[in-house]
Formats: sequence, C-alpha cells, structure tokens
Amino acid sequence: MILLIVFAALFGLVIGSFLNVVIYRVPRAESLVSPESHCPRCGQRVRARHNVPVLGWLMLRGRCADCRAPIGVRYPLVELMTGLLFVAVSIRLAQLDLLAALPAYCYFTAMGVALSVIDIDHRRLPDVIVLPSYALIAILLLAASAITGDWWALARAGIGGVGLFGFYFLIILIHPAGMGSGDVKLAGLVGTVLGYLSFTGLIIGAFGGFLLGSVVGVAVLAAGRGTRKTALPFGPFMIAAALASIFLAAPLGQLYRHVVGWT
Repeated sequence: MILLIVFAALFGLVIGSFLNVVIYRVPRAESLVSPESHCPRCGQRVRARHNVPVLGWLMLRGRCADCRAPIGVRYPLVELMTGLLFVAVSIRLAQLDLLAALPAYCYFTAMGVALSVIDIDHRRLPDVIVLPSYALIAILLLAASAITGDWWALARAGIGGVGLFGFYFLIILIHPAGMGSGDVKLAGLVGTVLGYLSFTGLIIGAFGGFLLGSVVGVAVLAAGRGTRKTALPFGPFMIAAALASIFLAAPLGQLYRHVVGWT
C-alpha cells in the first residue's frame, strides 16, 4: 500500500503539472506540445529545474526567473490537489478491490480537475477534452472488466452513462437556461464512472451536484456576491459530487439500509 501511495502521489504531481498546461492552452486553442513551457509575459522558456511540480514554484518564490512576473499560486495548488486526489482515489479503489479500474478513475480525476478550473475561468467545458474521454474511459473500463471478469460492472457503467446523459438532456429540453450543453455531455462521463462502481454511487453523484450547487448558490446570495440570476459554472459541482460519491456511496448505502431496516 505504501508503494501505491508514493507512486500515486508522484504521478499525480506530474499529471497536475501537465494539467496546468491544459488549463491554460486548451481554451486558447493552443498546442499542448509546442512551444515548451514558457513565461506568458516575457516568453522565456521555463528551465527544467523550475518545472518540478510544487517545488519549482517554491524555489522561484512565485515569480518568473527572468522577468520576475508573479506566477499564480493556482499552479502549485492544481499540482498538489491532483497528487492528493490520485492518492485518495488509489486508496479507495484498493479498499474496493478495484485496482484494475484505477487508470480509468485517475484519468477521470485528472480530467475533472482540468475541466473544473476551465469552467470556472471560461464558463465552458471544451469538447476537445470531454468527447475523446468517452472512448478512453470506455476502453479503460473494458480492460478493467476483462481483468476482473466483472462484466456486469461494465454493463452498469453503460446504463449509468446513458441514463445520466438522458436525464440531463431532458432537463435542458425543459429548461434550456438551466445549464449548458457541456454539462449534458459531461453527465454521460460522470454516469459511466459512477455506474461502474454501483447504482448507489450513481444516484448519490448525480444528485450531489445539484445539492452542492444549491448550497454554494445560497452562500453566494447570503454573502451578497450575486443575485438569483447569477450564473455559476455547474461542471465543478458535478465533478466534486462524482469524486465524493466514490468514497461516500458505500457507507451512505449501508446507512440507508440500516435506517429502513434492510439489515
């Protein structure tokens, strides 16, 4: 388990560094591979020793090595958050005896971090990230089921993906101003990864996003930072609820069965 934690942490930090590139370049329709990482102000290439996740930012004290322009604290926070989430997801899947599916859930986690930040910044969920993720997650979950022999989990993932996509699509038909088409596309991915785990996780993750959105909306109103017409990006709530469901689905399901007397 210790080796798994160390590997997940280091791998998550590296992926988090790459996510910073995705977050900055994808909304601007820039290439992810060229040019090399550089300061957006002076254009100087970031040196290899300064490109080490988190530590590079600390060594530079949050400023460009050449022009001394400030480097936002969000960069190391994205790296650190990705590393911590990779560790948490790895431990949870190990507890569920589902390490075969770890690549799929690490990918979903990384994708979720990138999409959440982009949605906060630009109020959109880029198709260039969301749509290819359907094929990649499907392949990774197919491989996981081939390893474990649990084909019902794969079927459940398909049911969850189609079901949640259809539910969100119905919402946007009834109330088009309620959410964007990007949220509907993301819903299919959320339903797929949660359905693979359980229908309980699917339900908790599906409705948890609305609950989180409502809580934050009320907090925004109470703080006087917006009105009832203030639009909040919904993607981060969907992702947060989905990740939380991975950890909470089983205990909440057991609590429910205990309350209704099924145990």
